[in-house]
Amino acid sequence: MMIFRRVAGPDGRAVRAHIHDMPGPRWFAPDRPVRTVHGDASMFIGGVSALLLQSLHPLAMAAVAAHSGFRGDPWGRLQRTSAFLAVTTYGTAADAQAAVDRVRGIHEQIRGSTPEGQRYHAADPHLLGWVHAAETESFMRAHERFGRDPLDPAGYDAYVADTAVVAEALGVIDPPRDRRTLSRRLAAYRPELRATPEAWGVARFLLLDPPLPLAVRPAYGVLAANAVSLLPSWARRLLRLPRIPLVEDLTVVPAGRLLTRTVRWAMTPARAPEGRPPTSS
Repeated sequence: MMIFRRVAGPDGRAVRAHIHDMPGPRWFAPDRPVRTVHGDASMFIGGVSALLLQSLHPLAMAAVAAHSGFRGDPWGRLQRTSAFLAVTTYGTAADAQAAVDRVRGIHEQIRGSTPEGQRYHAADPHLLGWVHAAETESFMRAHERFGRDPLDPAGYDAYVADTAVVAEALGVIDPPRDRRTLSRRLAAYRPELRATPEAWGVARFLLLDPPLPLAVRPAYGVLAANAVSLLPSWARRLLRLPRIPLVEDLTVVPAGRLLTRTVRWAMTPARAPEGRPPTSS
């Protein structure tokens, strides 16, 4: 229950009921892969991994550092992000479009410059494309490794196609619609990526100094270690997060699977019908 309250916020139950019980057409049918992936406890690990990967684009990171409240109000930001994922995945088409419109309005206002003088605009389709690709890849990797019911290759292709619907609504131009295209898109961004002091700061914050009580730090440490294990090797090198194969393969990943099963079990009372997202409100 503590996990649900942290992620969903104080009004989580009411928001959840609105998202899932409001009558009306949805963007995604109940059998779509996006519902399977976003409804699994593996999203906790995938979310942290996505933040680490996204931080490697200097312009995207500059926008987050200057305009996001992730340090001052990390749980509030997590609650807003999880609510957006929930409403676009499970909510009515009208509510999903309203959520997208709100985010686009916020993005339009976020402009600035990096310390080196590079201009950024959060509504830039190219930057949005990076954030989308990194997020989709991270959620997919997490589900493939830690999900209760991993999809087959065609299922993950369909998941990428589902996420493209939301990405396009947010302003991404021609988002990837299968896993191979997603991989190529990520590779195309590689020349633009580097670890800035802001990116290292995000890594320290997420991995070493999370805003959590001491009692739950060990469990979070397992989550964070597995989030790192999902990163591509080149991303780990940029963030100075070395891989120790035997330790990861024999201890970190098995502990991550146990933690994910435990979170899934712990949150079952807070979930109604099967398939509702552990990271939604």
